[in-house]
Order: sequence, then structure tokens, then C-alpha cells
Amino acid sequence: MTATGRRAAVLGSPIAHSLSPVLHRAAYAAMGLADWRYDAIECAEDGLADLVGGCGPQWAGLSLTMPLKRAVLPLLDTVSDLAVAVGGANTVVFRDGARHGENTDVYGIVQALAEAGVPAPASAVVLGGGATAASAVAALRETGLAEVTLVVRDPVRAGETLRVAEHLGTTVTVRSFGDFDPAADLVVSTLPSGAADALAERVAAGLPEKAALFDVVYAPWPTPLAAAAGARGRTVIGGFPMLLHQAARQVELMTGRADVPVEAMRSAGEAEIARRAAG
Repeated sequence: MTATGRRAAVLGSPIAHSLSPVLHRAAYAAMGLADWRYDAIECAEDGLADLVGGCGPQWAGLSLTMPLKRAVLPLLDTVSDLAVAVGGANTVVFRDGARHGENTDVYGIVQALAEAGVPAPASAVVLGGGATAASAVAALRETGLAEVTLVVRDPVRAGETLRVAEHLGTTVTVRSFGDFDPAADLVVSTLPSGAADALAERVAAGLPEKAALFDVVYAPWPTPLAAAAGARGRTVIGGFPMLLHQAARQVELMTGRADVPVEAMRSAGEAEIARRAAG
């Protein structure tokens, strides 16, 4: 890296599995940013303040995984309204000597839906009540949907997502895994890999003919839930498009350039996912 080069990185623990370096590096290569560097840095919550505080003038930005998205908020000079609303910033941009927090997860979900031909569902069911569920509720609000059914294992754990929904003006009906109807224009599973397997056949069988399923898991793919929905001819959206578009938005924010090569990033990400699956 030259003296004029810039740095960026994704932080988390564990972080070795992250696709972010592949996506960001592909963008830098296609944009001619030969002196830019993007790393994966192992960082737990208790080390975040020191790491962020140690980022000097060469640093352009950081990508964050949970629980760092929430933990970083007190360390920032400014936070976007959206990041405040969802209670987490997955992106830190260093600009003009200040640290700015952004959330590109919501953008990633909105773009993934639009790309799949589901830009404005009239009804939606969200499986899960964690941080990704909160981003999904926010994304659905951006598409114009003001009512959502939230399905959780334990309703007590839905508090954070309910707070986000209230902030956004979204009405949420909470249901348990044993008591919900998947009949909606869109079902979004924000559950971790394997957690939705037991619901796969039930959800797929209950999806209306023209409905869509969005499963945020991208590997291993397809998930049993995605396979079951696809076998019934439903539109299926995987987690990779969401990851791709949120990363593209991060590149735009960190570089200050609008010519982000999404297709180059897509090709690199898909190739890496295939390589890992074959390995």
C-alpha cells in the first residue's frame, strides 16, 4: 500500500468466514483503487473502542457485524436517522476528522427485493426477532408496508424489533412459531442457518401461488426452507443479494464514488461461495 492508500475493514468475532473482503476488494479492483486495502479483523465487543479509536487518517471506513453494530453507536460523532431507528450501524465512515454511522442493511434488503421483482409486497411475515428482523421491518416500511406479522420463538425476545417498528410507525402482530399463518405476499426468514428447517414444509405449503420467500442465509444454499418454496414454484430470494447490495452501498459511502461495480462484486462473491461449497 502506498503512502496515499486508504484502508477499510470488516470487524467481528468470528470474522474469518466473512464475504466482505471479497466483495470490497473486487470493487476496488474494478474502480482502479489499487492503493486501497480491505481486511477482516477479529474484534469482539470489548475491543471495539480501542480499535475504532486507533483508526488514523488513512482509514476510510469499517463494516461491522453484530453485536458491534449496536456497541459502536456511543463511539460515533454522528449517526444517520435510519441507524438510530434500527438501533445499529453496520457501517462507519471516517470523514472530515469525524466518525459517521450508517446502516446499509436496510438498503441491501430493499434492493434485493426489487431485483427479484418484489418491490412493494402488500403483506409480509417476518420470521425471527433479532437485529436482522429489525432491518427487515425497516426495509418493508421503505417499500410502503406499514403492517407486518413478526414470528418469534419467544414473544418476550421481540422487544427490540417492536421498538424499531414503533419508531418507524409500523404496526406489528406478534405470533409464535407454533401459531402463525404464512399466507402473505412475502415471507422473510431472518433466522440463522438451520433454525428455520423445521418450518420449511409448513411455510412453503402455506405460501400463496404468487408469493415470495426471502431467506437471509446465503450458505449453505439452498436452505431447506428455500428448497421447499422453490419446489412449489414460489419466488425465492437468498441472502447473497442482500449482502451484495449492502456492501455496494458501503463502498459508495467509503469511497465517495457513485460508480460502484455491482456486477463485478456479484461475480466475485458468487465465485467465492462456489469455491467454499466445493472445498
